[in-house]
Amino acid sequence: MNMQENDRFDLTPRQIVEYLDRYIVGQEKAKKSVAIALRNRIRRRRLPENIAKEVAPKNILMVGPTGVGKTEIARRLADLVKAPFVKVEATKFTEVGYVGRDVESIVRDLAETAVAMVKKRKIEDVRIPAAERAEQRLADALLPRPEKKSAVPDFMRLFGGGGSPEKDQEREDSPEEERLRDSTRKKILALLREGKLDDREVEIDVTESQSVGIPLLGGAGMDSMGINIGDMLGGLMPKKTKRRRMKVSEARTMLAAEEAEKLVDMDAVVREALDKAQEEGIVFLDEIDKVVARGGTGGPDVSREGVQRDLLPIVEGSPVQTKYGTVNTDHILFISAGAFSSVKPSDLVPELQGRFPIRVELQPLTREDLARILVEPENSLLRQYTALLATEGVHLDFTPGAVAEMARLAERMNGEMENIGARRLHAMIEHLLENISFGAPEEGQGTVSVTPEFVRERLEPLISDSDIRRYLL
Repeated sequence: MNMQENDRFDLTPRQIVEYLDRYIVGQEKAKKSVAIALRNRIRRRRLPENIAKEVAPKNILMVGPTGVGKTEIARRLADLVKAPFVKVEATKFTEVGYVGRDVESIVRDLAETAVAMVKKRKIEDVRIPAAERAEQRLADALLPRPEKKSAVPDFMRLFGGGGSPEKDQEREDSPEEERLRDSTRKKILALLREGKLDDREVEIDVTESQSVGIPLLGGAGMDSMGINIGDMLGGLMPKKTKRRRMKVSEARTMLAAEEAEKLVDMDAVVREALDKAQEEGIVFLDEIDKVVARGGTGGPDVSREGVQRDLLPIVEGSPVQTKYGTVNTDHILFISAGAFSSVKPSDLVPELQGRFPIRVELQPLTREDLARILVEPENSLLRQYTALLATEGVHLDFTPGAVAEMARLAERMNGEMENIGARRLHAMIEHLLENISFGAPEEGQGTVSVTPEFVRERLEPLISDSDIRRYLL
């Protein structure tokens, strides 16, 4: 295990919060809770096995309006520790009434994510030998092919002598021809490594992916099987290759990927991925409040409580069959979130409530928070738009007053309409910079100073007209 792998097992709660501060403004209590939950996973790995298996993760329930950072906290947390992460909308399990998506598909998606993550790392580990093998194959493809010379003279074949052409033995190359061939191959390899042949075209044999579909069975519930027919039959069917003509630079990339696939031991990948999913996996259940029955359990809301009952065994811990093997959910960390504007967390079924012992309330964003979101996070909104337009010679200069004015208008809109948090800023900036973005390719306007007056001039008419803002902002 390399240093980077070790580093993620030495993160302190303070370091985790400092990392989250780089991307998310405010919400200190939520950051602190997820940091402690993550540290407890690290602590559990240091326990003796007989104790470790008894320590269950402390799942978290985040309560707060939309656009305040709930999803971002969970996603950044998974990025930090390089953990398999899936985000699912709880409403997916009710969107077709009683026949929602199978809840076990959450764990299957997590297993897929873990396999892809481990495979990507393993492929990176074999990148150098794979590139060398690709170069060897390219050199062979570029090497001039000698004419086949039969050991049987042509006049004998005309009279039926020497057997069929298929059984003809090719005459072995002389030592001189072999030396010449090796010398040419070495020269081609040297030119390939210097990149001097990148624009030349070459014909190579590439393996085509096997895809076997059964349309009649591919209905709505197919994902619940967790089975890929192509994978099942892949070992029984011969690999199909296709001859393609392309540039050397493109062929190098394609052959390197193909060689890397051959070098990676998929059995080892699957074993590591399943362990990673079970021990480090993070599942983010969004919109959990949308599966809470309002004012009782009768009527059309009965399906909502049914979804909670279906989720219960997954969250409590149970084995789930995937196409890679069994994944046990006992130690997967579940983070759920919801606005809970018309229902309360206590309206969840008692058993599910008990599986989310840590409750965190996220605060609505203030004007100061909105101003900080515009400028403070790494790759903040203003940095993104400045970088985008800089590619076409436009330098945007946002004054502090303009930032404050945008935050004021966003707060006003959130107060007078639906409070969508920081997402309001995206729509406002698009309208603010619309004319500049439209004319930038032709005009290349140099430096554009965005002042409070500029912001008011562009946005005030929209905000003042209640009919327009309903659709645009």
